[in-house]
Amino acid sequence: MDIIKAHWENVYTSKGEAEVSWFEQSPDLSLELLAEAAVTHDAAIIDIGGGASRLVDALVARNQAHVAVLDLSANALDRARTRVGEVPVDWIVSDVTAWQPTRRYDAWHDRAAFHFLTELEQQRNYAEVLSNALEHNGVAVIGTFAPDGPEKCSGLPVARHDTESLRQILGPRYSLIAHRRCDHITPWGSIQRFQFSTFRHH
Repeated sequence: MDIIKAHWENVYTSKGEAEVSWFEQSPDLSLELLAEAAVTHDAAIIDIGGGASRLVDALVARNQAHVAVLDLSANALDRARTRVGEVPVDWIVSDVTAWQPTRRYDAWHDRAAFHFLTELEQQRNYAEVLSNALEHNGVAVIGTFAPDGPEKCSGLPVARHDTESLRQILGPRYSLIAHRRCDHITPWGSIQRFQFSTFRHH
């Protein structure tokens, strides 16, 4: 994992915000999916693999009750923290598969982190951490490359998913409540096909 952490630290020190394929000017889809899942402004939300994403900016701007951002890269979180300023956000530097949550959240958001977990043990550990972090009846919005999406990202292999593969990994404690495919346009104009799935924790 030290090699992977070093990889992401290098990415966020050597490239500008709009020089990575996953950059989006505004997290409109993520906000829409959270709203469709009835995640309200008084909910506690954690953004997994949030890096320097602008979702935290949008949540802070709407006075979200509690916001946390978790990422393997301290450099990525420093970039986001500098951008949003001194606001009450929990910045968590951790590998999500080994993280031990100290509280529970109403909503778990993951755009493009889970698909970097290519080994079954990693995926199972992620599912266990998710269950330990999410409130009963909480929702998890997970976005990954779709089955016809890229096979690699940032030079690393990925595991592509559809709703059924995610359902199998998360297990019977979760029910699928929504799903959507979308095409993400990278800063240089190429298309990445994504699959977003929203699950409820029972």
